[in-house]
Amino acid sequence: MLWKGRRQSDNIEDVRDQSGGGFPGGFGRNSGGPVRIPIGSGSRGGLSIGTIIILIVLYFGAKALFGVDLLQILSGEGPGSQPGYGNSVSNSANDDEMKQFVATVLAETEDTWSGIFQSMGKTYEKPKLVLFGGSWNSACGSASAASGPFYCPNDRKVYLDMAFFQQLSKQFGASGEFADAYVIAHEVGHHVQNLTGILPKFNQMRQHMSEAQANQMSVRVELQADCLAGIWGHYTEQKGLLEKGDLEDALNAAQQIGDDTLQKRAQGYVVPESFNHGTSKQRVTWFKRGFDSGKLADCDTFNNPV
Repeated sequence: MLWKGRRQSDNIEDVRDQSGGGFPGGFGRNSGGPVRIPIGSGSRGGLSIGTIIILIVLYFGAKALFGVDLLQILSGEGPGSQPGYGNSVSNSANDDEMKQFVATVLAETEDTWSGIFQSMGKTYEKPKLVLFGGSWNSACGSASAASGPFYCPNDRKVYLDMAFFQQLSKQFGASGEFADAYVIAHEVGHHVQNLTGILPKFNQMRQHMSEAQANQMSVRVELQADCLAGIWGHYTEQKGLLEKGDLEDALNAAQQIGDDTLQKRAQGYVVPESFNHGTSKQRVTWFKRGFDSGKLADCDTFNNPV
């Protein structure tokens, strides 16, 4: 990925020299629960007809509740080899270069989504990205390397321990700069969902769902974030920033962090009713769908089969 020399975002909060503590308890299913890259398996559950009704209410209720026309947003369109840092965080030089990479990717998402929102007559509110090491206190609970990267809607921030990139490469077999960029773009996709009212409505409604229903709804939310990440990738390719093999790296990352692949790796079998991010095939499909078209209308996971 040709990222060096490009604009870096100022919306980086580097608290790595302050990290290490964290209050107990972790994340709960409250109205502002985090949405994150999965690194483990879930629990059992099932799907009911009530979930389908909830999906319809979620999709069409956002305009009334949040003043956002999701149909307009989902029908809109966006605006019209250098060496990489690798996947090692073993020394300060690599840390600095990786931070520059993260700041550059965040800047590229800012440019893409600012243009898309502007084309719809709206203003994109840029999220902050918090770089921490070990653990840190977020508005959604205690952030840690074990929780993986996540987006907190309570403070509208993305939280990232850059050591996850090393884990992504060594543990999950998903290496490459564009694979790492996909992770950031996915979490920024949740921020877009937050701004458009989709995420707040889901977090509100899941308090009254069974675990099985919440899992099924979560899959649709996560797959849409994958598709939104794909849209960012679409415009990144149009800028001529992708190199040979970059797309394959991102698709491989989506493949490796599918619920079925993670569960099979961790326990040797899968529990489909516990999926809350989507299967490897689903994640690859929806990222590629956004990447190929660059259109928000093609990221409607609520009114289309997933």
